[in-house]
Amino acid sequence: MDRRVFLVLLLAGCADTSTNAPLSPSTAAPTPLGPAPMPPAPKPVTAGGDINFDAWLAAFKQRALAAGLSQALLDRELNGVTPDPKVVSLDGRQPEFSKPVGDYIKGVISDDRVAVGQGKRETLTFLPGVESRYGVPRDILLAVWAMESAFGKLQGSFDVVRSMASLAADGRRRTWAEGELIAALKIIDSGEATRAQLRGSWAGAMGQTQFLPSNYLTTAVDNDGDGHRDIWGSDSDSLASAANLLKKGGWKPGVGWAKEVILPAGFDYSLAEGPREIPSWWEALGVRRADGLLWTAADAASPAGLILPAGAAGPAFLALPNHFAIRTYNNSTSYALGIGLLADRFAGGGPLVASWPVETPLSLADRMAAQIALSRLGFDPGPADGVIGAGTRKALRAWQQDRRLPADGYLSSDMVARLKAQAGIG
Repeated sequence: MDRRVFLVLLLAGCADTSTNAPLSPSTAAPTPLGPAPMPPAPKPVTAGGDINFDAWLAAFKQRALAAGLSQALLDRELNGVTPDPKVVSLDGRQPEFSKPVGDYIKGVISDDRVAVGQGKRETLTFLPGVESRYGVPRDILLAVWAMESAFGKLQGSFDVVRSMASLAADGRRRTWAEGELIAALKIIDSGEATRAQLRGSWAGAMGQTQFLPSNYLTTAVDNDGDGHRDIWGSDSDSLASAANLLKKGGWKPGVGWAKEVILPAGFDYSLAEGPREIPSWWEALGVRRADGLLWTAADAASPAGLILPAGAAGPAFLALPNHFAIRTYNNSTSYALGIGLLADRFAGGGPLVASWPVETPLSLADRMAAQIALSRLGFDPGPADGVIGAGTRKALRAWQQDRRLPADGYLSSDMVARLKAQAGIG
């Protein structure tokens, strides 16, 4: 997980599970981890048939030759490759139901996972050195490791070369997939890893910290000093590589990632996902840290933006710069919250002060209906694709303000019902 250039993918299928889709960092072009959402490419051929796949493959080989790969390498690794229909299906699948962010976070922070992470933070002797070298706290790295591969146990079993070929031939994100396929072939050609090692998620994320092939080439490091950048078998290399990716993604040493806050009565919720101001600016509006503690000097001097992952009814956070650095790994609010909150628990922190609301998962049909309703009512959310991203939330806030509702931009089942009723959608 690649919009920013330093994208690594999270367990490839690990898309944003919250209905509150990611906001893009203002400090860099957005780039989620995982297959980067690229503009849809023309689809002259598909991976649905051998003839079309072979036609794409022949054309790709010419492009790969021009990129410096040898004919012998291409023939050895690609001759006989067939499209994987499961990969193509997973790439085009829109979840029928979206998991509420509170349920997602509860799934991330289990007692067992916290216990394992706390044990590893005390026993992995290389962690202090990695922390010192890259400036990324060990607890954040352990949280990434836990989320990406269950501490290295679940790395994926898809053939990355075949997956990338399947996605490229399918055509929806051809440019991106061909780039990752070329990167995978370069890894094999370099001798750093064999084709058999290049196993990962359906979307091409590899190893214990789920790097895309391009991220491996540019960002993986040999931290254990054995001469190999081994993100599959070396805990040390894996976590140091993740630290390097976060550092390249803008991680600021000594600065926090976010703090839970309490909002005053009558607060203007439309400020969510809006201005990035230092904490004292927010305090002047009545915003207070939920734990009652003072800000560190570094945090007090850092711009922070308000996020309401579950709307006005759920916990509120002031997101500091490192929240957005986490999202270079996976550009999802839910993912970044999961990483940060899990890291806090590894460090001995307690649960949130506010509770997550009990919610009903929204169906794809309801999400699309809400977008259609907003459009009919004159509030443009973008395409009615069921993806509740920044455009939909902005349109929803405008509609909520127009209706004198708390303008938190959060699409709950109640908001869906109100929108459908006003727009006359049955």
